[in-house]
Amino acid sequence: MQPWVAVLITAGVVALAAAIGAVWRATRGRRRAGDGTTFGPGDLPGLDAVTADATIVQFSTEFCSTCPATRRFLRHLARERDGVAYVDVDLTHRPELAGRLRILQTPTVFVLDRGGRLVGRFGGPPRRDELGAVLDSLVPTPEWNL
Repeated sequence: MQPWVAVLITAGVVALAAAIGAVWRATRGRRRAGDGTTFGPGDLPGLDAVTADATIVQFSTEFCSTCPATRRFLRHLARERDGVAYVDVDLTHRPELAGRLRILQTPTVFVLDRGGRLVGRFGGPPRRDELGAVLDSLVPTPEWNL
């Protein structure tokens, strides 16, 4: 093989990897609209009843490096906002659940409304502003008149 052909192939592979990485990074943590799937009590582990105005469901695994930080952030967010509940589902020993829900990465975060309908889905740690917008649409923050 000619050296210039090897250089061209290497440059092509590097360019392709850079493009894939840029697309992945740009879409990671972005909200995708829910598909209208409705979850009821017992449909997901830990989801006994959907009684909050909004329920944040985090899907994680034991081997996920970003899941602990995402868990802390989402728990804090749920404690800080009235009407928001948090559920953590460990998929380590539940691969059939990941397949059924088309979860390809962890963390994956679902936002459910009061009726258990999926209104938002995030692949990767959710971006604060996008998650906040979804929660604001379900649980409006009170207006303070000073």
